[in-house]
Amino acid sequence: MRVRALAIRIIRQFVRDKRTLALLFLAPLLILGLMKLVFNGQDMQLEIGAVQLPPAIAERLASNEANVTVYADPAAAEQALKEGELHAVLQLRDGVPAITLEGSDPAISKAVQLMLQRTLQSEAPTAIQPSITYLHGNENMAAFDSFGPVLIGFFSFFFVFMLAGVSFLRERTGGTLERLLATPIRRWEVVLGYLSGFGLFTLLQAALIAWFSIDVLGLYMDGSIWLVLLMNLLLSLTALTLGTLLSSFASNEFQIIQFIPLVVVPQVFFSGLFSLESMTPWLQKLSYFMPLYYGADAMRGIMLRGEGWPDIQWNVGILLGLSLLFALLNVLALRKHRAI
Repeated sequence: MRVRALAIRIIRQFVRDKRTLALLFLAPLLILGLMKLVFNGQDMQLEIGAVQLPPAIAERLASNEANVTVYADPAAAEQALKEGELHAVLQLRDGVPAITLEGSDPAISKAVQLMLQRTLQSEAPTAIQPSITYLHGNENMAAFDSFGPVLIGFFSFFFVFMLAGVSFLRERTGGTLERLLATPIRRWEVVLGYLSGFGLFTLLQAALIAWFSIDVLGLYMDGSIWLVLLMNLLLSLTALTLGTLLSSFASNEFQIIQFIPLVVVPQVFFSGLFSLESMTPWLQKLSYFMPLYYGADAMRGIMLRGEGWPDIQWNVGILLGLSLLFALLNVLALRKHRAI
């Protein structure tokens, strides 16, 4: 009898909590559906630049499902490779095939090598082995070096999001925020104060994660550590402002966790851990709404391709804009506690 009464009470609690029911039944369907779209997209097409190659080789490359762009000027092909428009450039140097790989993604580099070597061998089985050079990275770059920068950004974003959401919720449910709002302090001062306090630990966490990944784990690093720290800090700041904003719509810690499959998990699919090029075009556009996409893209550029400030300033501006937007929404969300 007592067991039945307890079970009935639990069932009634779930029935009354519509958000929990949605998390239990709809969130798994949403994530599985997103995974289906991500992993069942179009095949990624290799972009190859051909410089002064015999027509037969260019045709053979195209028959291997590569998108071949013919260049008369080697400098134009190298520039396209630097701008990320090509995965590799194939040309003849003194009669010897020379392959220049973009190199920032080991999986793509291996696929390009296999395809090009198969093509050359089919044309001339006894031909001299091609020389291979890398624009970025090297032949020893591992897969972890490629997606490591994305993981740095993800862990910073995820843990700061959880810290901010739970901490700000406790301030509100514990009555601290209400007592604070009973003073003449303004809403924007409250938000700025909380962001400054949490921001100190956010800065320390961002620096620790970046240092550990590069110096201890030995991730490939071709750019400035200060730019990596800057992007990691901006990602953490965005997570901080977003976490405090969403905590305004939660009444307990469990409801903060409910935001993870809706806010954090979708960003993983568009952060660079999985190839965006293999997704359908309309699905790729969803990445433009994901803060983690901009942070991870900049850190991959810095660490793998040695990009500098001119290359990442757009990403910096987007993350700063998102942080400012979430902070302003935080100020508006405090209206339901007290009108100032």
